[in-house]
Order: sequence, then C-alpha cells, then structure tokens
Amino acid sequence: MDIHGKIRGVLAETLQAEGDRGERPLSEEDFLTALQRRGIVEEAMKELSFVNVTESQIEADALNTSQPRLSEKNITQPKTMNISPLRRYLYLQVLGGKAFLEHLQEPEPLPGQVCSTLTLHLHFRNQRFRSKPVPCACEPDLQEGFLLEVHRDSPGDAGKMADATTMLSICDPVHMVMIKTDTSGDTTLVSSYFLDWRSVLSAPSGKTTVSVELLGVGSECKVPAGVLNIKLEMYPPLSETLSPEVISTQQSLERQKTAEKERLFLVYAKQWWREFLEIRPSHQSKLVKIFAQDENGVNRPVCSYVRVLRAGRLLESPRQAARFVSLLVQERAPVVGGGARQEQWCTMMAFLCRNKGDCEDHATLLCSLLLGFGLDAYVCVGTKSKNTPHTWVMTCGTDGTVTFWESLTAHRYLHQPIDPEAPPMVPQPKPTYPYRTIGCVFNHKTFLANCQPSDSVELCVFEFTDGSRWKAMSEDAVRSVCAPGSTSSLPPLPPLCSSSVQTSEASNQLELEMRFLLAEHRKDLGLATVWDDHLSYLLSSALAAYELERCTGVSCGNEEFQDAVRRAVPDGHTFKGFPIHFLHRNARRAFATCLRSPFCEEIVCCRGDHVRLAVRVRVFAYPESACAVWIMFACKYRSVL
Repeated sequence: MDIHGKIRGVLAETLQAEGDRGERPLSEEDFLTALQRRGIVEEAMKELSFVNVTESQIEADALNTSQPRLSEKNITQPKTMNISPLRRYLYLQVLGGKAFLEHLQEPEPLPGQVCSTLTLHLHFRNQRFRSKPVPCACEPDLQEGFLLEVHRDSPGDAGKMADATTMLSICDPVHMVMIKTDTSGDTTLVSSYFLDWRSVLSAPSGKTTVSVELLGVGSECKVPAGVLNIKLEMYPPLSETLSPEVISTQQSLERQKTAEKERLFLVYAKQWWREFLEIRPSHQSKLVKIFAQDENGVNRPVCSYVRVLRAGRLLESPRQAARFVSLLVQERAPVVGGGARQEQWCTMMAFLCRNKGDCEDHATLLCSLLLGFGLDAYVCVGTKSKNTPHTWVMTCGTDGTVTFWESLTAHRYLHQPIDPEAPPMVPQPKPTYPYRTIGCVFNHKTFLANCQPSDSVELCVFEFTDGSRWKAMSEDAVRSVCAPGSTSSLPPLPPLCSSSVQTSEASNQLELEMRFLLAEHRKDLGLATVWDDHLSYLLSSALAAYELERCTGVSCGNEEFQDAVRRAVPDGHTFKGFPIHFLHRNARRAFATCLRSPFCEEIVCCRGDHVRLAVRVRVFAYPESACAVWIMFACKYRSVL
C-alpha cells in the first residue's frame, strides 16, 4: 500500500499549509484529522482484515508460543493477521542505510536491469523476517517495518502483556543479518549484528531512533560495513517508562555475569587441557577443538554451536534432515590473499540466511537436527584423506552401533572397528568412510577428547563411558556457558522457515530455459530440434525416484520407468538419457556444466535419422529456500548401421 509514502506526502502538505498561515505548531490530532480528510485512514482500514474473536479466545491463543514467521515477497500473506491486542509488540522500522562504502562506485541500476541486491534478515525470539531486496548502493534504500512480538516464555506469564520491568529482563537481542546477492544469485554475508533493543523502554514517547554501525565478517570483523538508521517503538505504548540508568545497570550486570562465567570456563578449559597433555605427549598434535571463532571474530566454546533443533512439520525424518543440510552449498570462508585455509564457524542464523557455509556449519546444523529427532548425535572433529581437517556427524544407537553421517553429501557409513590384536587370518572389516583420524567429539552438553593410543578412525572404539579411551569435560562446566539462556552473549537459536519456492512454477520456468538453450546450441551446430513431449513427461518418474533415493537411501520405481521408455521407443530406435543434479536454478550455468560431460554432449549434439529430443526438470523444495534440482536430457533416434 506504501502507507509510509502517503503519510509523508500528507505531512509535507499539511506543514506547508500551516506554515503559510503562520498559525500555532501542529499537534498529532491536527495531523490525524488531515489523514482522515484525505481518506487514507479509511483506505488503510479497508485493506486490514481482523478476526472477530472473544477475549477468552485471544488469551488461549496468547498462551501458545509464537510460531516461526518469515516475511517473504513470494509468500501470499493470509487474509487475517494474528495480531493480539493482549500482547506487547516492538515495531522496528529501518529508515535506510548509509556509508556502505564498498558500493560507492556502484552505478545507478537502469529500469529492468538485473543488479546486485542487499537483503536484511531479522530473528527475535522464534520470529524471523526478511526485507525486500534493494539494489546495492552507498546509501541503500532499505525502508522496512517489522512487528516483533515481545512475550515471556514461562507458561504463567506468556498470556499476560509484558510490562517495562518484564521486558527489561528479556535479554534476547534482535539478530540482524545482511546478505548481498549478486546478479548470478550467489550470496555473501555482509554483516551479522546483535541489536539490544531495550533502550526504547526509557524513551518518554515510547519511540527512539538509533544508528547501528554494521561491522564486516571474518577477517574484516573490525571494519565498518555500513550504517543503518533504525526507529524502535512499543505497541501499545508503555504506561510508565524506565530510567536510562536502570537499563544501563541491567545491561552492565548481564555483561559482568557473562564475563565471569566465560572466565571460569576458560580457567577450567586450560586446566583440563593440561591434564589431557599429561596423558601422552603426542596429544599436542591431536585435533581437539575447544573454542571456535564465529563470523564476528568472537571465540566461543564449540558446544555452543550445537542446540536441540526441532523442524516442526518441515522435515519428516533424520535422513530427510541430512538431505536438506547437504543441499546447502559448501563454501570456505573467503580470505584476501593466499596462505593457509581460514577457518570460520558461523552462527546458525547467518548460515541459514546465506544458504552456504563450510563443513563445520553443515555438521553443527545436522547434529542439531538429529538431536531434535531424538538421536544421540555428536559432531566429530578430525581429518579425512590427504590429512585435510574435516568435521562430520556421528550417532550412537542403543545397541552400540556407530553411524557416521557426512553432512556435505548426506551419505551414511557404518563404523566397525578393526581389532589390532586379532590373529592375521581373521577377516577384518574394510572401512567405506573417507575419514582418517578423529581428535574429539561434542554436542550441546558433552565434550570428549580421544585419548586412545591411535587417533585412527578405523581403530577407534566409541565407548564414551570408558575414561581410559575418552577424556570428558565436566557437563556442568559446558552447561554453564552453552545451555540456552546461560549467558547473554549466546546467539539465540533461530527456527527453520518453510520454502518460498513454488516447485511447479520453478520447474516449468527452468525447463523452458533449458529447452531454449538446447535448441540454440543445436542451431549453432546447424541441427534442427524436434521435441518429444511424451518422452519428456516420462522422465519425471525417474527424477522423482532419484530424489527419493537421495532422501531415504532406498531405490524404487525404476522398473516402471524402464517399461514406459521401452513402450515409448519404437523397435530399431536407440534411447539415451543423462540425469544430473544441481543446488542452484541458474539455467545457463547448469547447461554449461552439462555440456562438459561427454555423455550429455552426445545427447545434445545427437545426429541421425528421426532424432527426437526430450528434457525434464524437477525442482524439489526444502526449508530455507534450499532446492534439489534434477535435470534429465534424453534422445531417441533410428539406429542406422
């Protein structure tokens, strides 16, 4: 509706009119009268639709904890807005950005031109929102409003409207993540910022404006990325406000408490590490990772990166969760210049918004999801072939079976230890997994270092209760800094959001683009293109079977596909098919990759008698806009000897 634009226009007109008359200064009532006179209030009320609910119903709804919500341009918003008059809301308005100096030389985008964009993602107490993408500029035109519900978690207080004192005790920040998307669809993490919103509790009018300096990430975490102007407002307005001293004292106490807990944990970790080194001098070279740096350069215990994460109805099984995590692109932390690999772990919110990250981010997310599905899951830190550092996930069954989960591929491997004491003639299991050594394992409440004579995975025995094989950290010490709510510096856990991708539309669009590219390529070779739509349709069942196999590990439906193809291909004709899998929906990039395969090129450039071509695209949507894209090229032609 662009209500802000209309209001600004009316305000300018009214001020000008009153200024010309030279009368008394304008009051809020004069301004509201001017809006009503122009019919803007009436127009806004028509657009809003409210549900007639009784107060008891509202209270019953209010007891329910808020569901994850994502404000998306692609999602059709429901007709009725679930805004309870018994709840308190924080209205966070972004009034634009400035000093994004990296985009100083960025030219003004022409109308209709594809350009790089900036998107702001927000997370606050189980609610997630996303701004509309705006063109990259030194002063990006980020004009968005987000309505964040403020409520207590405890069942007794959840239904009541939060007062100023209650809200002062809510130390959860608003996590703001800025993402840049380039013209090819690649995403980059620009900034990750935790906003303490409680300054609004001392504002006399219930409104306050703050300028937030966003810092870069990784090696640039001390370099300013830009400034956002933000207006905070409480709805309904507070009956009594707090003094700024009370708020600053509360924040200071929280910081002191957190710093003391972190100091005590560091003292304990140093003592624990000294004891570990005394067991065996070779332990110095083992990959025992107690702390890891996040995107803001903050050192945090590795256990704090794992939480129990339930996906609601978005993921149905642990294997589907593994498939989802494997669809998030792997990308090492960018580093300026050469040298050793830069290791950077990410907060879960930054990883999900960017939809890409390194193996550590994948492993901690998969471990969190498997814990949510009730499995005994751990992140393993070690090496794979060529001595490359790597992280993966393992689960321990109640019967003692140990399963490794590769978070980058969703492959699962059963671990059977080799017995070095066994006689030479006794057959030993042959490892199928790519892992070589293991230094430590951890989850949200346990940290264990491998103190067996050999750190080789194939010789490793995963009996965590055996203190001679695994040295455990105190669970109380881990809980003091890693349990949810233990420290104010711990990033809150974001909920997963459902996909905004319309699979049938995306599949059709990509298929049309692939057809066009294939026909153009054949035209350049002087070949005509005749499509067989029936054959294209038959390829769907094969693509569905491939995705099902990746999800469940079980192959099915292949017999029906083969039978249908035999019926569609006449006697004396040859059929060739080439399936390929992608994590993106960029048609040109996908087609260029396909042509690098000699099998695909053979089909695309097929010459012969009565050549018919087919292409089928299936996009499978997962949470967080992750996609599995399957493309299959096929041709049939008369065999001429």
